[in-house]
Amino acid sequence: MFIFRLIFSPLMLLYQSMFLAFSQIWANKVRGFLTTVGIMIGVAAVTAVIALITGMKAKVLEDFAAYGTNKMFISPHWPDKKARKNLTWQDIMFKPNDFEDFLSQCPSISKYTRVGHMWVQSVSYGPKSETENISVSGIDPDWHDIENRHVILGRPLSVMDSTQIRPVCLINDVVREKLDLGKDPTGQFIMLDGSRMLIVGVLEAPAGTIGVDSDELEIIVPYTWAYLRQRWGYTSVLATARDTQKCEDARAEAEFYLRHRRHVKIGEENTFSIRLAQRMVDKFNEESSFMTTIALGIVGISLLVGGVGIMNIMLVSVSERTREIGLRKAVGARPAAILLQFLVEAIVLCLLGGAMGLIVGQILTSTVASFIPKQMRIDHMVIPPSAVALAFGFSAVVGMVFGMFPAIKASRLDPIEALRHE
Repeated sequence: MFIFRLIFSPLMLLYQSMFLAFSQIWANKVRGFLTTVGIMIGVAAVTAVIALITGMKAKVLEDFAAYGTNKMFISPHWPDKKARKNLTWQDIMFKPNDFEDFLSQCPSISKYTRVGHMWVQSVSYGPKSETENISVSGIDPDWHDIENRHVILGRPLSVMDSTQIRPVCLINDVVREKLDLGKDPTGQFIMLDGSRMLIVGVLEAPAGTIGVDSDELEIIVPYTWAYLRQRWGYTSVLATARDTQKCEDARAEAEFYLRHRRHVKIGEENTFSIRLAQRMVDKFNEESSFMTTIALGIVGISLLVGGVGIMNIMLVSVSERTREIGLRKAVGARPAAILLQFLVEAIVLCLLGGAMGLIVGQILTSTVASFIPKQMRIDHMVIPPSAVALAFGFSAVVGMVFGMFPAIKASRLDPIEALRHE
């Protein structure tokens, strides 16, 4: 019997305190609602910020995964030291034979492609002509597997296209639509600044949105043809490591190979740069976590303001119910029971504000998500469970912290003085 009372007495006291708390809130509905507005706004802001940042982060990481986190970007680069700044572009640029035995010397690299970036003023088909937003790139055949970009019509660029320097090209749907090439443009010719190019295929759209311009006229040609057309153009290299765990090994091997190939002496800076996609992902994760922390710190101030409002209202409630407190003490209520009653009431107010804040937060999240550009649209932007737990947890803590002082004040009232209170 003693154990039964020991277990259930605190539970009954908590139940009675919650019943009294809801009774008081219901009796003063308008005041209770206005009291929770600060908590509601704070929780709505916190959860909306977490949902938006989490959703955007998931979208970016999804695009990175589609783009390939084992990629490596190699490009010409002028050293920073003054002693090497007098190098000309001819000294810095990549030559076609710079990567002849690249794969044999770099075992951690599975594939690579040279990418020649061409400057083209116009592309035309019959009377139709476009002069803006044109992207022409010369590639090796492995580009299709590295970029995971294949053709939806026709054929991809082949080794024979490169070795024989054929004037052939692939186009994207934007080129097909802008130049009115019809549903199947393969076998037709377009003009690139006066050069007649045979269309052999149509490229599929990229899986992700990183580095993608939805209005870009994308034309892909063999690298050898692009280099022959613009010998002093800009060439970069795109490579893939055998897996993401070997990215650092692949970078070290490529650096050693290129320093030897380009005759960079010991102590001299590289005349090229190597960037890893995985490092970009890691940096993005660090920055997004930092941004989330800063944003939560800023919007969390509104929760503290709401907590001050809770404390003020609870102090008013203690003042209004002084006689009630005196009467309860006179009939045997212990200070702990009085303290628990007012503390539970403050916590319940905060939790109600937190629940309303979650609803408002989801409405805010959905509203903001609807204004995100179509190419960046996130399919499911919702408040994560961690944010729900954080909202209710923080609301309970705010209620406990800011409700403690009024509860202690109520529990310490002298019953005789309280009964005399007018």
